[in-house]
Amino acid sequence: MEWNDRFMSLFRESVERYLLNPQAPADRFYLPEEQDFLKTIGYQPAEMYGYVREYAEKGAPSPSTTLLIAAVRRHYFLNAMRGMSGNARPITAADLPPETDEFQEIPYLPRIIRKAEAKIFGILDPNIMYGDEKDREFLRTHGNFHLADFLQLAAAARSDRQRLVSAVLNAMRQNHDSQPDDTPAN
Repeated sequence: MEWNDRFMSLFRESVERYLLNPQAPADRFYLPEEQDFLKTIGYQPAEMYGYVREYAEKGAPSPSTTLLIAAVRRHYFLNAMRGMSGNARPITAADLPPETDEFQEIPYLPRIIRKAEAKIFGILDPNIMYGDEKDREFLRTHGNFHLADFLQLAAAARSDRQRLVSAVLNAMRQNHDSQPDDTPAN
């Protein structure tokens, strides 16, 4: 079975498991063989659990979006990191910029950039979810980015934050320029 099929199967099973017992602790949610599989793609069980919980409770991000996010992380993990987890300290909520911090007068942008970088590098504390409701809303209203596309930009930027800021500004500009003009014709 290909990794993506196994991922989707595990995701569906996990949602069913979660719905049966939403109080199950994240650290005991996955069987050892499931944990081993997640390690092969650079995922932590609690990280997967966050996507399962969010989908079971809120219906988003979708299973396909979750797979695309995992694909970006897996690619970076296997290629840039050569399948080796780093020893870096996890990025916790205290390490993230406040939601009100700004880049180029855009609140929340420093926070989502830091979350995306930490997700790519595999150092985002598993209790923090890249792609939560606030992230989805920000990306939708600031260039209409898909979560996986923004994560891929973060991977390609390799910590060049100005490159990410420019991508957001360009997407916002293009999105604005493509909006129909509501001004009545003379």
